Amino acid sequence: LASSPGDTLQKGCVDFRDIVSRLIETVIVPLLPLHIFGIFLNITVSGQVAGIMSMFLRVILVIFVLHVVLLLIQFSIAGVIAGKNPLRLLKNMLPAYATALGTQSATIPVTLKQTLRNGVRESIAVFTVPLCATIHLAGSTMKITACAMAILLMSGQAIDPAAFSGFILMLGITMVAAPGVPGGAIMAALGLLGTMLGFDETLQALMIALYIAMDSFGTACNVTGDGAIAVIVDRIAGQRPGEPQNA
Repeated sequence: LASSPGDTLQKGCVDFRDIVSRLIETVIVPLLPLHIFGIFLNITVSGQVAGIMSMFLRVILVIFVLHVVLLLIQFSIAGVIAGKNPLRLLKNMLPAYATALGTQSATIPVTLKQTLRNGVRESIAVFTVPLCATIHLAGSTMKITACAMAILLMSGQAIDPAAFSGFILMLGITMVAAPGVPGGAIMAALGLLGTMLGFDETLQALMIALYIAMDSFGTACNVTGDGAIAVIVDRIAGQRPGEPQNA
């Protein structure tokens, strides 16, 4: 599309993208609570609700710890590259984390404001933060991976390291194209879960329920990590002559 002189096909792809995003945002996501309610009714009738809820709580705790570790790694790398205190960089991004945790959205204005507080130049921040809000979904990718592994273990299925490694690599690519709406990441990953890990409709429904229950945690991790990426990009870009540096 980039090398084609015309823009007809490109406009068609953009329109199709908007249709998919609108369908997920206005139809699928609003109906998900009803779908999940039906899943838990079925689980309750079958007498499995106690075990599944216990598993859900353990998975949530593990994912929260993994997100903390991921953020510490990201900001440690950013601190080393930029020559700044990583804990101070992470502390400045906490308002963005808290906002995303409460709203389940990318919170670009808050993320941008806190990124500027970390000394990133405005010209770099206004480019990096909105771009990362679309393509940087490390927290969501980690959450989907952990949830998929937990559900496989719960259902008694063996985990094939080779297949799971391939799933993680494909998931990383898929997340770049995930719709930017609540629950968009898991909807984009359903095809991979079915074809690469053998998830049937029941397991996919459990996956949706588990993911949606923790959607805000993944979003908060994503947007907070955007600040670390912005710091790295700012350092790589260097200082242009005459360009002001943020305090």
